[in-house]
Amino acid sequence: MAILEREVTGAVTHLRMNAPERLNALSDEMIAAVHGALDEIAEDQSVRAVVLSGAGKAFCAGHDLKQMTAGRQADDGGAAYFKDLFDRCAAMMARVQSLPQPVIAQVHGIATAAGCQLVATCDMAVAAHGTRFGVNGVNIGLFCSTPMVALSRNIGRKQAFEMLTTGTFIETDRAADLGLINRAVPEEALEAETRALAEQVASKLGSAVRIGKQAFYAQMEMPVAQAYEFTGEVMVHNMLRDDTREGIAAFIDKRDPKWSQ
Repeated sequence: MAILEREVTGAVTHLRMNAPERLNALSDEMIAAVHGALDEIAEDQSVRAVVLSGAGKAFCAGHDLKQMTAGRQADDGGAAYFKDLFDRCAAMMARVQSLPQPVIAQVHGIATAAGCQLVATCDMAVAAHGTRFGVNGVNIGLFCSTPMVALSRNIGRKQAFEMLTTGTFIETDRAADLGLINRAVPEEALEAETRALAEQVASKLGSAVRIGKQAFYAQMEMPVAQAYEFTGEVMVHNMLRDDTREGIAAFIDKRDPKWSQ
């Protein structure tokens, strides 16, 4: 049984974490599988959107605590293993956002600790009503410092700090209000609603979305004046593309564009 399942429908690729007995924990194997799949997808221009979900009753319960505990058996108490684990996990998270194609989390059950981090890292997220989100490592004496990075870049700092220091869960309505997810839908509609969003994104000019996603994350780290200077250059680059010229001409002519990709 593959730890990560991949299904391709048209221009949408669906990655399903498939370790339901461990609530799709981010084990060494899961991190490697997701990162490897993303690297492959990055090179495939036929893919224009990615859906990431979890098999079984949960999206992702965070790091594999049993595997982490086994790592303590090393002479250094696990220090080298833990540093390597968190570095590999951070690299996988970064790959989600550096991927040319948008990634949409399809979330159900629970998304805790690094699982909540993964939701926050994805470009968009759709969740089933009743899904619970938490960065609750503090409850077992482990502050969720790496999940904090993505969470605090998604929601307000006071709300993030409350979640991190109390270890309490929030549910979908609150998650939507805070901006952690785009929307909540009935569980029976989750897959269809997420796919509809992915297909809508995939219907756009792929090169324009790739340019835009890269620029989106880059400009967020810049002061406003620098961001406008940078994105102005991005717009010029976008405008000079043949497919963009065709898209604008088609709009003016009131016809469908004939794009090359």
